[in-house]
Amino acid sequence: MANPYINSEFFQRLEAQAFNLKNNLSGFFGGMHRTNKYGQTVEFADYREYQLGDDIRRIDWNLYSRFQHHFIKLFTDERQMHVQIYLDCSASMGREIEKKGQYAVAMAAGLSFLAVHNMDKLSFRLVHEHDIDDSGIIIGKQAFYRKISELENVSFEGDSHLSDTITKGKTTGRDGMAVIISDFLTDNDWKKAVDFLVYQGKQVMLIQILDQSELKPGYTGRFNLVDSESLDIEDSRNLKMRITGSFIDAYDKALEAIQANIKDFASSRGASYVCISTDTPIEKALFNELLKVGVIG
Repeated sequence: MANPYINSEFFQRLEAQAFNLKNNLSGFFGGMHRTNKYGQTVEFADYREYQLGDDIRRIDWNLYSRFQHHFIKLFTDERQMHVQIYLDCSASMGREIEKKGQYAVAMAAGLSFLAVHNMDKLSFRLVHEHDIDDSGIIIGKQAFYRKISELENVSFEGDSHLSDTITKGKTTGRDGMAVIISDFLTDNDWKKAVDFLVYQGKQVMLIQILDQSELKPGYTGRFNLVDSESLDIEDSRNLKMRITGSFIDAYDKALEAIQANIKDFASSRGASYVCISTDTPIEKALFNELLKVGVIG
């Protein structure tokens, strides 16, 4: 089934908003990443006096005519960053709540588009159980559009062992940005994955995607609670219980504790964290929610 979020109009809206941003996404995204070194771009940075061995093509002859000294032009250096997006494809991300999976895929697609829009290298990696489907390195919009169909056909099954797969997966140098998109509702130790990426020198971003029914459940009465990542209906993690107001209160407190734990851990590692509801329009999530935590802009 086609993802209702992903179409040509979606990318056109993202492109229009990206162009309208004052700083043109020069934060985490962009082949526009300034360094403290001078380089070969066309953007002027400063002057200095000519020294033996300098490229004479950089001499500013207008300044020479005024001061009778040779000065060369210095330009900013722009580095093409590698953006890696890890998408949790476990059952809890979309098997029972289809909208949640579609939203997570659209978020991955939106972030991927912003990366290639700003001339960065891109990889999106789909985490299934103990394996990763790797897109390879994508550069440019044409390559991006050829690969995007792979995101639209994602299936959400089983559990995803983020730490096992990411720490054993392919690494790409000691720079760039790594984004993990997940609900982080798992018993698996995802923190090792964060530590691994941080150690690799990556700027790490954790995006928690939750459906509104998970953020504010409105269930009451008797229910058979089934673990979506278990295929066995008789599994010990499946429970029959009566949901009351006190149960909902306990759930709210447990969710708050989970989110506080993710936020505190991310902060302790210099990573960013944001929780996004599937009721939030994708463009608002990208250009408002992520701006708040300094991911873009």
